[in-house]
Amino acid sequence: MEPLVETPVVEVRGAHVVHKARTGGLFARDRVYALTGADLAVAAGETVGVVGESGCGKSTLAKVLVGVERPVAGTVAFRGRDLWAMPGAERRAAVGAGTGMIFQDPSTALNRRLTVRRILRDPLDVHERGTRTQREARVRELMGLVGLPRGLAEALPGQLSGGQRQRVAIARALALDPALVVADEPTSALDVSVRAQILNLLLDLKDRLGLALVFVSHDIQTVRRMSDRVVTMYLGRIVEETPADRVTDRARHPYTRALFSATPGLLHPIDPIPLAGPVPSATRPPSGCPFRTRCWKADAVCAQVMPDFSAASHPAHRYRCHHPVEEDLSTRDLTRRSRE
Repeated sequence: MEPLVETPVVEVRGAHVVHKARTGGLFARDRVYALTGADLAVAAGETVGVVGESGCGKSTLAKVLVGVERPVAGTVAFRGRDLWAMPGAERRAAVGAGTGMIFQDPSTALNRRLTVRRILRDPLDVHERGTRTQREARVRELMGLVGLPRGLAEALPGQLSGGQRQRVAIARALALDPALVVADEPTSALDVSVRAQILNLLLDLKDRLGLALVFVSHDIQTVRRMSDRVVTMYLGRIVEETPADRVTDRARHPYTRALFSATPGLLHPIDPIPLAGPVPSATRPPSGCPFRTRCWKADAVCAQVMPDFSAASHPAHRYRCHHPVEEDLSTRDLTRRSRE
């Protein structure tokens, strides 16, 4: 008898997202290729980190995962069911109750006119969860879950610290017991002193509640510490998927290595790998591999064909590159070699 294969909480296959941007005049429109052929599956109890420079498609992928953004092609399956094949009311109920999202800036994500109690009770009211008494009890439970004193229940967001506001945002995302939580740069607007507290809280909640957690950030070091798997994105494409404990010196894609080398290290600093020029425009992406215009390993074949995924020695490691970095080459040695 074959072993049962657990259905992922969410699975994206071949997702494309194209936006229209007004450029050059009132009626002129350019296509912005925000996401191109994205494949990603996230299981219960695991944390998947998504990294890349600004504009690489991280936030678009996050919106696709929680059903906020509909891809123009491809599928999004939530608990084995195609989200966009559902009737609208059923999809909204599935997304609203089954997913939660934590945004970058809690100051703008929370309604400043509502008290903490109202903010946390609103999802329960909208989805008619339990009686009034049960909803009030759930609010108190949520506040305890994220470490907020009960005395803050009647406080407005403006009366809270940044860390407290983000705890409210996390509690709101958890109000309906979602299976999937997507955190989009959840600590970048916070003081350094409270970032570690919020990150540790997210990890603790993921373990205690068995959540599937997607953690989006431009900070590869934070993602490496938070995640089981690291997904690297460049210009709307997923270019590598790496077990977190291999991303430092075992990543195969040159861009993943360049990202890591650009992160400051106090104990073992590494000079950043030089990349030539800015990120290309998402309205006119380069032919072939999109990273070729900045890659020190690029040649003619890179301009002609986008490489398919190749498997590394580890079964959970895959990458898209015609000329991958040697697996046993340290990032420090790679930096030295790229400058020669």
